Amino acid sequence: MGVVVQKFGGSSVKDAESVMEAARKAIRAKHAGNSVIVVVSAQGSTTDDLIAKAAEITSEPSAREMDMLLATGEQISIALTAMAIQELGERAVSFTGPQVGIVTDSTHRKARIKKIDTQRLCEALDSGHIVVLAGFQGIDEQGDISTLGRGGSDTTAVAVAAAVKLAGYEVECEIYTDVDGVYTTDPRIVPDARKMDAISYDEMLEMASMGAGVMHSRSIEFAKKFDVPLMVRNAKSDAVGTWIMPEAPWMSEIPACGVALAADESRLLLEGVPDRPGVSHRIFAALADANIAVDMIAQSVGIGGKATIGFTVLNTELDRTKKILGPIVGELGATLNETGKVSKVSVVGAGMRAISGVAERMFQALAAEGVNLKMITTGDIKISVLVEEDGAAESAVIEPGPAEPIKKAHLESKKAVRGRRALRAVHAAFALAQPRKGAGAQPAAHGEFRPRPAPLVLPAKTEREAAIARLAGMEDVLVSGVQLNNEQSRITIYDLPDQPGNCSKVFNAVATGGILVDMIVQNQSGPAKAELSFTVPRADLTRALKRTQDVVREIDPGCRVVGDGDISVLFVLGVGMRTHTGVAKTMFGALAAKGINIAMINTSEVCVGVVVERARGEEALACLTEAFKLG
Repeated sequence: MGVVVQKFGGSSVKDAESVMEAARKAIRAKHAGNSVIVVVSAQGSTTDDLIAKAAEITSEPSAREMDMLLATGEQISIALTAMAIQELGERAVSFTGPQVGIVTDSTHRKARIKKIDTQRLCEALDSGHIVVLAGFQGIDEQGDISTLGRGGSDTTAVAVAAAVKLAGYEVECEIYTDVDGVYTTDPRIVPDARKMDAISYDEMLEMASMGAGVMHSRSIEFAKKFDVPLMVRNAKSDAVGTWIMPEAPWMSEIPACGVALAADESRLLLEGVPDRPGVSHRIFAALADANIAVDMIAQSVGIGGKATIGFTVLNTELDRTKKILGPIVGELGATLNETGKVSKVSVVGAGMRAISGVAERMFQALAAEGVNLKMITTGDIKISVLVEEDGAAESAVIEPGPAEPIKKAHLESKKAVRGRRALRAVHAAFALAQPRKGAGAQPAAHGEFRPRPAPLVLPAKTEREAAIARLAGMEDVLVSGVQLNNEQSRITIYDLPDQPGNCSKVFNAVATGGILVDMIVQNQSGPAKAELSFTVPRADLTRALKRTQDVVREIDPGCRVVGDGDISVLFVLGVGMRTHTGVAKTMFGALAAKGINIAMINTSEVCVGVVVERARGEEALACLTEAFKLG
């Protein structure tokens, strides 16, 4: 017998009519021969209303008491949904998270799931009931109610599906929302965005973490870890949505599947940081201990014994971040600066592992729009750029729709005037509105993109399976492997004028020589100046260096270009690498303990990459393998 887990968000159960429609969908799934679990969020704006009630009492409510308060919203929804199913003639029973044994850690307001006891769930299913379960909530090992934070109901649904699968049932999970599926970008910003038929777990992880609001990355982490078939579909129709699935061979033929915009992050710049082992660890360990997730990290190569580290955090974590780092920055003799309002635009595609030319296309499109790039980082399947917004964006007129209030994230994206322009330009550059396999048609040939001789990073299935077996808790970070590449070299451009189009010129010059670029990091190095570093195969270093020097001389003869063939690149692979704050802490700490300096850093949800000196590459591989207990 199969089990279908259906999740309905707040807008999908906002009133009696919506609740009855959700009930009908659950009943149709049962009549199709499935056992059914329905996971629901709090109705409409209930959670926001509860937060407002707390604010009437205190400006600094206890996190524990907020969990007690917020968990009541889902309790209303489950009771009403169970009543609706019963009214329509089927048996149903409602449960809160604690009632079915969703056990979490004790991090109130953003707890992580440790385990789920499926006994009561399975007993109810086996007796013929449709189970209606509260999303967003659980109970810690002290018996206190906890909530899961952003995307908590999605996380509950996929985690329960994973637990039921582990209990021996065939399972699939359906996430019902107010859109038809996962689009190539936000259709509110790009009207011709195309709905995708399928997207890989890794691509969806990156899209979610880079700003795509349809699902939260934590739920995708569960789906990938436990191989849960997942579909996003519209709550108001029976149309097939988007399957989120293991990577299929045809996906490697598509250089870019989607583009995302995040306008809820702030950039901080640490300047004058001592360029020695252990400094990065000290900075990011302090943030990890405070459970603050760092997104983009760009560390300059360093000159004169000093380096610059730029990184982004959520706007909601900005004040805490500055408070935590203040004393450390003072001790290091560095400075910490906030660089104003920014937007992050990212392009994502599994094909980047096998196809080159994506960065050049993206930078060309942005240069044509006059968009200046304040920061660049890459992962194995994503490229992210940071765009500085101007003051005019703050006064953008926001018109709410007729149906319901606009979510805060949507309001932020409306203010991101330059970010929205950049998003449209990149979406058009990759022709993402056009049909393709996985989005309405057969795949096109590579065209202007070049096949790579071999992917730089290639996760191993056996490593992933072994790592899952070692997990103590369901939502623990999954680190599946460490890989070393000794065949890369690095080129660094110092004092590159911080102007639109310069990055495009550099990468076009390298690309026309048939040279493949892998890691890219750009950081601000001074007023109106940037430092740009990228890696190329060691065999191509001489040619790439000459091409770079030639084009940079045309841009500004005062720039300095340096090549370095004595590097190693290490990749730590897994799931949830960015959102789990302990990964960077463990990685940087292990290298610092061995006195190994980090020259470049790249982060993503599935891979963290660092550049170290080649002479210590094997030692770095051994210490990271030991640190993550992979031996």
